[in-house]
Amino acid sequence: MIPLRDSIRARKKPYVNWLLIIINFMVFFSYLGLSQSGLEELYLQYGVVPSRVVYLLQTGAPLHLLFIPFITAMFLHGGWLHIIGNMWYLFIFGDNVEDLLGHTRYLFFYLITGIIGSLAHVLTNAGSPIPIVGASGAIAGVLGGYFLLFPRARILSLVPFFVFFLVEIPAVFFLAFWFILQLINGAVSLGGVANPVAWIAHVGGFLAGAILIKLMVPRHSNNLLH
Repeated sequence: MIPLRDSIRARKKPYVNWLLIIINFMVFFSYLGLSQSGLEELYLQYGVVPSRVVYLLQTGAPLHLLFIPFITAMFLHGGWLHIIGNMWYLFIFGDNVEDLLGHTRYLFFYLITGIIGSLAHVLTNAGSPIPIVGASGAIAGVLGGYFLLFPRARILSLVPFFVFFLVEIPAVFFLAFWFILQLINGAVSLGGVANPVAWIAHVGGFLAGAILIKLMVPRHSNNLLH
């Protein structure tokens, strides 16, 4: 299913959401010309490498060496499909979450859920030397927040069934289906099946978003929840 738009109109301009999308594309364009070996070096240096995180923890390395890759990894992507898919979901769902949280809280919410998503991957793949990159954990957090805030919203979606159909799907079903897919793929990946996607980061980010959203949404916004 490909979301095209939702039925909830934001009351305020989602400046932070727009800025995050712009920054992600600017960073992506900045390394488009790198060779394959250059890309691998970039991902290794600025991505989250589970085995390196474990090693740094064991050796008592300075906290900034641990922390910085969890931020920089969110702004790196593995290709056009990766960044377009991520940014499209952020564009569709992020504006409403920012609307209720406010600009500053939304930024912190985005970063925190992204970090938690990466931590979930590290905890379940502690020995992996393969770096993970992408905003998927943070965007999963946004989806988790949206799931609780706007369950009755409707998502106009392209649904493939031999051909594409336009269907309006309640957000609670759309996002529950999305989460179940991540959960199933995550369970398969834990079974030792090689997979380039950090599914557990998606699961961790979504759950973090669903938990944190109720703690972070301002009280005066409670009567606006849909």
